[in-house]
Amino acid sequence: QVQLVESGGGLVQAGGSLRLSCAASGSIFVINVMGWYRQTPGKERELVATITSGGNTNYADSVKGRFTISRDNAKNTVYLQMNSLKAEDTAVYYCNADIKTLRSPWQYFDYWGQGTQVTVSS
Repeated sequence: QVQLVESGGGLVQAGGSLRLSCAASGSIFVINVMGWYRQTPGKERELVATITSGGNTNYADSVKGRFTISRDNAKNTVYLQMNSLKAEDTAVYYCNADIKTLRSPWQYFDYWGQGTQVTVSS
């Protein structure tokens, strides 16, 4: 089994910063893309940022220049540094990873964390 566990969410004032972490554990063979998504009530989950195992990154236009995604491949962990937070960044943030497990090393499966709440007060 594979688990993704997020941490670092919370309440922050507009203009402040938060750092999210997501650690993958379990029967992991290899991890390809890791990323962060967010969702607010009544809306679809949306991409925030992704990073490949080689370090190539992709960001939603709404967070470019404010958020930075990074990862530590040795720790199977992805981070999201969020600066200059705005009220509209308020959402549940989910970690995502494409993982080949030891049991199925020929195919990537999509895994999600349980989500962490980020609330930005204006």
